[in-house]
Amino acid sequence: MRTLCTSLPTLAPGSPVTLEGWVHRRRELAKVTFLVVRDRSGLAQVVLPAGSVVPPEETTVRVTGTATANAQAPGGVEVTDAVVESLTEPAETPPAELWRPHLDVQLPTLLDHAPVLWRHPAQRARWELAAASLRGFRASLDAHGFTEVTTPKFVESATESGANVFAVDYFGRPAYLAQSPQFYKQQLVGVFERVYEVGPVFRAEPHDTVRHLAEYRSLDVELGFIRDHRDVLAVLREVLAGMVAGIGEHAAAAVERTGARVPEVPTEIPVIHFADALALVGAPADEPDLAPEHERALGAWALEEHGSDFLAVEGYPMAKRPFYTHPQPDDPRWSNSFDLLFRGLELVTGGQRLHRPGDYDAAIRARGEDPADYAAYLQAFRHGMPPHGGFAIGLERWVARLVEATNVREVTLFPRDLHRLTP
Repeated sequence: MRTLCTSLPTLAPGSPVTLEGWVHRRRELAKVTFLVVRDRSGLAQVVLPAGSVVPPEETTVRVTGTATANAQAPGGVEVTDAVVESLTEPAETPPAELWRPHLDVQLPTLLDHAPVLWRHPAQRARWELAAASLRGFRASLDAHGFTEVTTPKFVESATESGANVFAVDYFGRPAYLAQSPQFYKQQLVGVFERVYEVGPVFRAEPHDTVRHLAEYRSLDVELGFIRDHRDVLAVLREVLAGMVAGIGEHAAAAVERTGARVPEVPTEIPVIHFADALALVGAPADEPDLAPEHERALGAWALEEHGSDFLAVEGYPMAKRPFYTHPQPDDPRWSNSFDLLFRGLELVTGGQRLHRPGDYDAAIRARGEDPADYAAYLQAFRHGMPPHGGFAIGLERWVARLVEATNVREVTLFPRDLHRLTP
């Protein structure tokens, strides 16, 4: 039976052990050879006679031996009387020494050799934070009566705008990679009331920045029978708390290895109106959006004024929001929508949607388009849809802010951007 490395301390001294993993490090001393084995759980030390032939680092091996107490070994237990069996050909020298505490490579090297360099314990821990966040995301929504759904990634029309879509040939017909599951998750509110999805979205971003990807993981939520966007923001707060709880429950070791700063989610997320946000940062009153420097300034203000890593900016101009966005009832220049800033970076976009068929007809015609072109989407609204809204969280941005990465690609397993299509 296989023993995981971190399970060694639970065994009684003298117990037989079988480890399977990678050669993490070899240390050949005058009187003894140490072999450190790495598996999915962690590291274990193996003691061999001096001069033993040991496979090179990163070779996969099976080690059989005896659990022996040693206070200086990881977990206080090591493997002695060991026999090492290679499970593959000797591994080539990796592009970086994975046994060192820190992975000291430039970003291009990390991306070019991602299948190997993600093995480094500190690098791997970054995705362990993402995986734990996903567990917390799902758990919090499941507890609030949401149903997980999946939606198509081939779509017949652009969801957000036509400017940044990937066109594909779909059996001789034009189609696009989905920019979001927006249309489908709204329709499914008419079925399940509360839905969420974890999946890829695709944006043909023509620029190359440290915060944008052409493909990323979106955590989408939509819920019905709301009063306005503040109900959506309240659910978002619970989801963020659930993601933080997921990290605490499932990735405490990853927090330590990465030095991640896990935030405290306030009982109520502070909110500022878009117009007030512009005034606060000294931007012109007719600015249609917040620039990155504005977001950073607002993040610093939220931390100083409210002691919060989070700030919701509500009431973005309707001119900058998609046609399905619900206007602010008392002033239709503004929208019942919000962006959530996390440590000065936009992390979430959300808000209330239109739900009346007549409002959709007017909104689409105002864009100079024909509602008939959206027939498949609009049929749900003609058959009765509740007031509803939702949001989407960018998973990679979330993790990047947790570990204070300078580039979102550092925390993306296999990033896709303007220049990169491999590995």
